[in-house]
Amino acid sequence: MKTIKSKSSDVIYTSKNDHDNIKSLLAEAVKNNENLSGANLSGADLRWAGLSGANLRRADLSETNLNGADLSEANLNGADLSGADLSETNLNGADLSAADLRWAGLSGADLRWADLRRADLSGADLSAADLRNADLSGADLSETNLNGADLSGADLSETNLSAADLRNAILSGQLET
Repeated sequence: MKTIKSKSSDVIYTSKNDHDNIKSLLAEAVKNNENLSGANLSGADLRWAGLSGANLRRADLSETNLNGADLSEANLNGADLSGADLSETNLNGADLSAADLRWAGLSGADLRWADLRRADLSGADLSAADLRNADLSGADLSETNLNGADLSGADLSETNLSAADLRNAILSGQLET
């Protein structure tokens, strides 16, 4: 049984593996500007979900499949996305500050202008990700795969890059170290 709750409302949805319905209900909640902060969506299948602008602050999205989803301009501040599949996901302009993205799959993700300050991306796969102009200040990128990632103009001040794979990464522009 899967139950989605948020801090601002009662149960939004309860179901047994009804992935299409959960995506449409979440999209409707976003459309109605409902606050989904603190929602527990751990392990949900949200591939290609339309969640642009969603307020998922401090939500539990661990182990969630968000492959190809639209989370542009979403508020994911402090969210748990550990082990989540965010491959090819649109996170353009998203607030991921202080988010837990340990071991998350972000291969090919669009993270342009994303706020990743103090985020934990240790062990994450960011291969071929677009991180142009992203704010990664104070983030933990230890043991992260950044092979082929575009970090042009990204702020890497006080970022932990120990044991990160930076082969073929693009590091041009106003990069701060």
